Amino acid sequence: MSFTIHVKMKKLGKQNRADTTPVAFELAEKPQTVRELLISLTRLGVRQYNERKDEGQILAYLTKEEIAAQASRGKISSGLRGGADAVEDKAIENTLQCFEDGIYRVFAGEAELTALSDAILWKDDIVFTFIRLTMLSG
Repeated sequence: MSFTIHVKMKKLGKQNRADTTPVAFELAEKPQTVRELLISLTRLGVRQYNERKDEGQILAYLTKEEIAAQASRGKISSGLRGGADAVEDKAIENTLQCFEDGIYRVFAGEAELTALSDAILWKDDIVFTFIRLTMLSG
């Protein structure tokens, strides 16, 4: 059995003022804590990356629909070619460390989830929002 969640990804800054459309993610099971949510999404991302990285594309263009769909996820790419597989354990470790270091914030609806041990209070049509914070330099 699988479980679908909806996620919006944002990056603070001038170039990303528009609200993004939630993207559906199919997880193996319903996460109960922030840690479980982050691990499930990271596993899914690693698996999807490893599956598509060697596919490449025959045609070197994207349709308007593909551009819009990729833009809603926060990145537009014409395809990946080759390279090493992503390592799930390292990706999970990095995801959890970045959360703890405050590199990004996670919201369940309007409520910020601030600790890996925070329980997720499931409500109908809940949308998770991930906001990547921009580091200042100088």
